[in-house]
Amino acid sequence: MKFLSKCLLAILFPITAICQGNFSQSRPKLVVGIVVDQMRWDYLYRYYDRYSDGGFKRLLNEGFSCENTMIHYLPSYTAVGHSCIFTGSVPAINGIAGNDWIDKKTGRDIYCTDDSTVSTVGAEGNAGKMSPAHLLTTTVTDELRLATNFASKVVGVSLKDRASILPAGHTANAVFWMDDASGNFISSTYYMNQLPDWVTRFNKKQYVKKFMQKKWETLYPIQTYQQSDADDQSYEGKFSGESAPVFPHRLEDAYAKNKGTFRSTPFGNTLILDFAKEALKNYQLGEGKNTDFLTINCASTDYVGHKFGPNSIEVEDTYLRLDKDLEAFFKYLDDNIGKGQYLIFLTADHGAAQAIGFNEAHHIPSDLWNDGRISDQLNDYLKNIFGIEKLSYGIMNYQVFLNDPKMDQEKLDREKVKSAAIDFLQKIPGVMYTIDVADIGNTPLPEPIKSMVINGYNQSRSGDIQIILQPGWFEGSNITGTTHGTWNPYDTHIPLLWYGWKIAPGHTNRLIHMEDIAPTVAALLHIQMPNGNVGTAITEVIP
Repeated sequence: MKFLSKCLLAILFPITAICQGNFSQSRPKLVVGIVVDQMRWDYLYRYYDRYSDGGFKRLLNEGFSCENTMIHYLPSYTAVGHSCIFTGSVPAINGIAGNDWIDKKTGRDIYCTDDSTVSTVGAEGNAGKMSPAHLLTTTVTDELRLATNFASKVVGVSLKDRASILPAGHTANAVFWMDDASGNFISSTYYMNQLPDWVTRFNKKQYVKKFMQKKWETLYPIQTYQQSDADDQSYEGKFSGESAPVFPHRLEDAYAKNKGTFRSTPFGNTLILDFAKEALKNYQLGEGKNTDFLTINCASTDYVGHKFGPNSIEVEDTYLRLDKDLEAFFKYLDDNIGKGQYLIFLTADHGAAQAIGFNEAHHIPSDLWNDGRISDQLNDYLKNIFGIEKLSYGIMNYQVFLNDPKMDQEKLDREKVKSAAIDFLQKIPGVMYTIDVADIGNTPLPEPIKSMVINGYNQSRSGDIQIILQPGWFEGSNITGTTHGTWNPYDTHIPLLWYGWKIAPGHTNRLIHMEDIAPTVAALLHIQMPNGNVGTAITEVIP
């Protein structure tokens, strides 16, 4: 009997082990979430031959690439993208329905991270009166803090307030962004009462001023920029004081006239990654017993894209310089955290459309749609029918916000007002669909547009009527540069690269949504996914 028992144990033990799995609670020392603002997916390959081996190519060749990652909501804007990436959720649930939205009760514009209850830390003025108060769900960074009883540290950095605050979540240890007026990194009393000494020392070096005393010249000989249009195109914007949008750009005069000029140069990315290194060192991220998390937004790619358009030499040069900056940053992580000891994911918050002028030159249909002018025309049209002024608060985020208090006051039939507005808008050039969001189930609308409208609709922060423009059209009043915000692949097809700790090289072309990023990080770390999560972990990434 003893002999038989031993035999049974010998047989059953390996079977039990297989059934139980080989799970591990090990975690990386550090997670770094990098969001490159306005980075279209195709930039990975458009400039591939010009990238160094240690930047984007390192992530592509040694990491895992999700080649078909799409945004799954509207509108495709910065705050919405950063919120989705880190909450695993969509505007309908996490509440970040745009960079701004209209309060339906008052008609007042609301900025996504405004918070009048806090004060600026590190500068004069209101640039620091910010917090994540409008974000209704947790982030994966919050969940890491909760999972370790707040022993893990979370730090967020960006030039933009919204792109540093929303990724870092409600429980972050520290968050920093740029104040244009002073050229300083600042924060708010939501996080701290005064800047750490190391940030004060960093600010005193006046890096912004030093960068702007130089000319912006191309990194390589200008004739080698074969992936871009020729310099000096009518669709490119100009810096203040420039007679033409050409290299070299003389930045000092432009900066003297407009302190925000610094953002529209590639040196904003250089500065933020240098600042990130200082944050790593001074917060000792990745040096403790628990996993830490650093969120980084490289925002200058967005500002350069808005000003010059995707086919400009300026955009190409910005990505070639960012590639070099990323190479230096990854080397810093190797030297100070240890290769294989950190986890990186790199993605984008949205893409960008081709500039209108570029499309026209190549016979591709496109045009501008001026929401301010059309909003005024809509109110005039509704007044002619109902005899009442200002029945719409306006158009924002490609949505019409009806004036509910005014309709209630005048005892108007809300459905009739809405129907009249839809009839008017459907006749405007460039409009493909006007959608009564409350009745979207009865709207003949193709996928993925239908799901994107539903996912983007937040009952208290979104408009009543969703406007879908024809491909190539976008909102704006300035013919130069470009923007984003629509459902089209140029705005919604984004890169997603994973690298480092336990990530095996490879790629997938199956459809993945932006909201799948946070649950994948949660699965890798063996922590709970955010509390509004609707995404699904990307199993190909998880060992």
